[in-house]
Amino acid sequence: MALLRGVWGVLSTLGKSGAALCADCGSRLRSPFSFVYVPRWFSSTLSSYPKKPMTSYVRFSKEQLPIFKAQNPDAKNSELIKKIAEIWRELPDAEKKIYEDAYKADWQAYKEEINRIQEQLTPSQLVSLEKEIMQKRLKKKAIIKKRLKLKAVNESWKNLSSSQKQVYIQLAEDDKIRYYNEIKSWEEQMVEVGRNDLLRRKMMKPQAKSTEKS
Repeated sequence: MALLRGVWGVLSTLGKSGAALCADCGSRLRSPFSFVYVPRWFSSTLSSYPKKPMTSYVRFSKEQLPIFKAQNPDAKNSELIKKIAEIWRELPDAEKKIYEDAYKADWQAYKEEINRIQEQLTPSQLVSLEKEIMQKRLKKKAIIKKRLKLKAVNESWKNLSSSQKQVYIQLAEDDKIRYYNEIKSWEEQMVEVGRNDLLRRKMMKPQAKSTEKS
């Protein structure tokens, strides 16, 4: 029972209801487990699910981004989003309230729909959902860890001087030449034993032309 209560708690905070996520299986569950995918068997029992409502700021940004994009077609989205964030911070409270009230109304409707869907879930479905959550959570953590490592390497590369970078650039060029010579030698051996099917297309084309001339 403790396990089921825990899953109920997760479902109550999911951005997309785990129960019905099967209308478009593969969709993601939002906060707090934005990386979670739902089992396909949900599609046989529930056909629709509510989308987590946009926050007041996200709603404002979504409205403003196309406008800013049209006015600044060459600007990057990241730059436009920064400008929109600045405008939002300076927006009068009365205007912000319009977006905040819309969010509150959508959130209430969302919670009611989540509650309705929860009533349709069986204990076995809840257990399966929890397993999916844990599996995807571990996978997401691994991806985040890898991205952080790549980011750290990228920052380290940026901080290198030109002379330091040149050392690695030269090593890469040397490795490229070594690889080319090794693959060329291997392909020549394959030609000798009659395994032309293993050759790269770039090497096979000249040979095909020479055959036609003869």
